[in-house]
Amino acid sequence: MRRVPEAMRADEGGGLLAPLLRAMRASSRVPAIDVPLRRSSTRRKAWSRPRPAPARRSLQVRTLWISDVHLGTRDCKAEYLLDLLAHTECERIYLVGDIIDFWNMKSGWYWPAAHSRVLQTIMARAAAGVEVVYVPGNHDEVFRDYAGSLFGGVRIATEAIHETADGRRFLVKHGDEFDAIVMHSRWLAVLGSRAYDFLLYSNRWVNAFRRRLGFPYWSLAAYLKDRVKNAVKFISQFEIALAHEARRHNVDGVICGHIHKPLIEDVAGVRYCNDGDWVESCTALVERADGSLAIVHWVDDVEWLIDERELGPARRLREAA
Repeated sequence: MRRVPEAMRADEGGGLLAPLLRAMRASSRVPAIDVPLRRSSTRRKAWSRPRPAPARRSLQVRTLWISDVHLGTRDCKAEYLLDLLAHTECERIYLVGDIIDFWNMKSGWYWPAAHSRVLQTIMARAAAGVEVVYVPGNHDEVFRDYAGSLFGGVRIATEAIHETADGRRFLVKHGDEFDAIVMHSRWLAVLGSRAYDFLLYSNRWVNAFRRRLGFPYWSLAAYLKDRVKNAVKFISQFEIALAHEARRHNVDGVICGHIHKPLIEDVAGVRYCNDGDWVESCTALVERADGSLAIVHWVDDVEWLIDERELGPARRLREAA
């Protein structure tokens, strides 16, 4: 397996890859930190009714999938992700694309310390022996040119096959290849991204108001996607396309990201899993020791959003044939 080429290393002089390169040079011994989920100020004390931060239990899992973190944007919930990483022990981590948002960084620089800590924490896990596989998406597609490389212990791949503890095989892809808008109309994809950014901007104000009233985090974008007819139709078509790709690879299921819609369900005879995102949902997909999959929702009140064991046994390809 080849190392990162010299051409990529030469980008350290302030290019778009500089944040990741700085994280690679940082200490590999990054301590687990309980990140405060709320920040208060004297000005806001009179308005807010903060609740005590819930006690976090350690999450012991076999595999962790995260995607669509969008580091480099103001809507990235890096603090929640850091809190998840600080309380999760696993053997393997899949980064399922759009970890760094290079699209946004081309139009303006935004990179707080928490975003660097996310990269440093992941690199530290790789240095400590956790297998980390990075499957780039469309917002960080620059890394696709380096598929097969080792990046500070992180393996870069355009796709991966994961075998669960119970013997099932899953195709791991970001999923943008099956988004017709991204594939065939780049300018329309960028326009849609700008509209989505505005929706996330509105989401920040909505949640700021909710926090003052003592309510937990809530995603306006996810709420609207569940109720807009065209969005629901697009998500359904996307799921079917990924399920057919899984069948083409003769595997039991597919794990993806891209559309920011956490889900585990049977689609076209295979198990379809989407791990969600860290700008709206704050969700991750995990594999337990017995091979079962579940989606954890990691915000103010941590909950298991979807548990595969409650859905019944997954239908294998040979059973659906």
